[in-house]
Amino acid sequence: MASLLALLSSVLWGTADFEGGRLSKKHAPIAVLGFSQVVGLLFGITLVVFIGDSGAQAFGDGGYLVPGICAGFLGYFGLICLYAGLASGSMGVVSPISALSAVVPLSYSLMHGDSLSRITSIGIVLALVGAFCASGPELSQGLPIRPLLLAIGAACGFGTSLTFISIGSQTSPLMTMVTMRVATFIVTIAIALRYRTTGGFSKSEYPSLIFMGVADFLANLLLGIACTKGSVSVAMVLSSMYPIATALLAFRFLHERLHRVQYVGIVLAVSGVALISAF
Repeated sequence: MASLLALLSSVLWGTADFEGGRLSKKHAPIAVLGFSQVVGLLFGITLVVFIGDSGAQAFGDGGYLVPGICAGFLGYFGLICLYAGLASGSMGVVSPISALSAVVPLSYSLMHGDSLSRITSIGIVLALVGAFCASGPELSQGLPIRPLLLAIGAACGFGTSLTFISIGSQTSPLMTMVTMRVATFIVTIAIALRYRTTGGFSKSEYPSLIFMGVADFLANLLLGIACTKGSVSVAMVLSSMYPIATALLAFRFLHERLHRVQYVGIVLAVSGVALISAF
């Protein structure tokens, strides 16, 4: 169950990132991100109203409030780097490096008592290497400095954000995600007031923005639940498969050619996921 939730999380993340990268080619990445985060907050509040869980412990040891705030700010930083990187060129430059963000929460969980069998460990290595290769690292013409720095920033932001998500979710996955969106909402409003703009989106772009906000929130929520249903290490690695979805969507709709290394990566990633899920 936990593995399935984490994989579904990666599909939602990859699809949302594809839409975010596509819109960021026309609009400022921070505007795309801000609009989608507001949508995510509204969606999260709706879930709280209908599902509940507002009475979960917020403060003190084990509270969701501080981890949720930290996850929100760090995730926002990671998304800004990701969207800016995706908008600066082909989507195959930034996604593979940002996928390595799973190494941060993986290391944290292993240092705090999470244990893995040898076969599961092999599956994790295959999955991480596969996710990196499947998103098509474009090194044939050198490695541009700006996309590289943005990719590293995205990986660090996501990795630390995921770590705090796993911590807060032990108390309440839903309230941790809502707290994240409250934190990013404050940043979004401050930026909107500073530049006196809402992004200048057309009506035809609203469905994509709404989808991004809902998909990103659900991806975080499903990952948070997965962390409470099984191994945190496994959940984090499986959720990091999102670049595969981004690359496949870019291939289908933006006609970005898949390279041989991407096919190899997909095979490795699927093999790693199969090993993790089987054992």
